[in-house]
Amino acid sequence: MTPSAAQPAPQPVHLPTTRHAVFIVATVHHGEAHHAAVRAWCANIAAIVRSVGQRLPDARLSCVIGFGSRAWDALFGAPRPAELHPFREFGPAERRAVATPGDILLHIRAEQADGCFELATRLMDELRGAVTVVDEVQGFRYFDQRAVIGFVDGTENPSGQEAIEFTVLDDDPEFAGGSYVLVQKYLHDMDGWNALPVEVQEGIIGRRKLSDIELDDATKPSSAHNALTVLEDENGNEIKILRGNMPFGRPGHGEFGTYFIGYAKSPQPIEQMLENMFVGLPPGNYDRLLDFSTAVTGGLFFVPSLPLLEALAERQPGPAPDTGDPSAAPPLPSEPAAASGGSLAIGSLKGASRYE
Repeated sequence: MTPSAAQPAPQPVHLPTTRHAVFIVATVHHGEAHHAAVRAWCANIAAIVRSVGQRLPDARLSCVIGFGSRAWDALFGAPRPAELHPFREFGPAERRAVATPGDILLHIRAEQADGCFELATRLMDELRGAVTVVDEVQGFRYFDQRAVIGFVDGTENPSGQEAIEFTVLDDDPEFAGGSYVLVQKYLHDMDGWNALPVEVQEGIIGRRKLSDIELDDATKPSSAHNALTVLEDENGNEIKILRGNMPFGRPGHGEFGTYFIGYAKSPQPIEQMLENMFVGLPPGNYDRLLDFSTAVTGGLFFVPSLPLLEALAERQPGPAPDTGDPSAAPPLPSEPAAASGGSLAIGSLKGASRYE
């Protein structure tokens, strides 16, 4: 599928990984004045990105905007994306894919950190007073696209036309050109991880650490990270997602992490990967990387096409639809988060289907 005159232009979900990224998750305050401010912002986003990008022509600056289930109903009403729902948690208490607050996601990318900083500043200025930021992560490319645990990240990503085919909706007239995106913030126990022999680490990941060559089936454990996150359809074809993962950290605070962000045309494959990882396949045969990596956030968002993003500014939602989903999130909060300034108060750890 190639975007054409009949296919609304997607947001830049399929662009290659850049050297820098900023991830911002915010909640929207209750009240029509706040909702109207967010809707008006939707019409201005493209112009703000262009304005900042023109000042940095070589920075490959881009931004993707997504909306959570609760926010979509409150801001835009019906129609709503068919598979948009609150983040689904997986796994037992000791290794759980947790759901955390989040109504709006901003994924900003550039080859220059100043481009990310400037664009994030301008976009958030437009939302001042209408939202509370609950998480903000500044990611960076680490050596030859390795995670902080030392293994290459993103090896199996689709690229080019294949990336578009796996991430952009083309069979829904209301939401063609859109995508689903799931995010999780993982913190790593680096002392525990680095204490493992390299051969043990390779068995956990399913790849050689230096060469990035995948272990053969006779060597790879069934609980390997890349064994549990490969999905196939009924014809044996692999179902792929597009990962834009980035390392982040604060060494002075002992904080080292990976920000997972996965794009797809349906949330189902990503959710199946998470179930395989956190519950196990079969149950109990879970991803041993989770003995050293803890998911501290989790959110699911819908990324509208560029024309729809601008058109959302004119939406006048009626009463929120009854989805019949008992797990549906409560209404938007009437006040900003209290003394923490909206922070999730996520601390560092001291002594994490195929996220490659």
